[in-house]
Amino acid sequence: MTFGSARLRSMSANIREALHTLAEQLPEGATWKDVAYEAYVRQEVEAGLDEARRGEFATEDELKSAFAKWGVQLETEVDTPSA
Repeated sequence: MTFGSARLRSMSANIREALHTLAEQLPEGATWKDVAYEAYVRQEVEAGLDEARRGEFATEDELKSAFAKWGVQLETEVDTPSA
């Protein structure tokens, strides 16, 4: 067995465990769409946490630029000290 196949088996076991946990948490009338959405959200949250652990954060200027595209100003009069 190679390292790659062992890792894939471990990931497969983790996915199966996560699916079992998810199935237990879904409401009685859940649909496949609900399952897909919950799995997607969990995957995105896990990816974000992994990025944060690696120190991959946006700079303040990157955040301001991204929010400015939607007309959101991050600094307000409350944030800016008065003279």
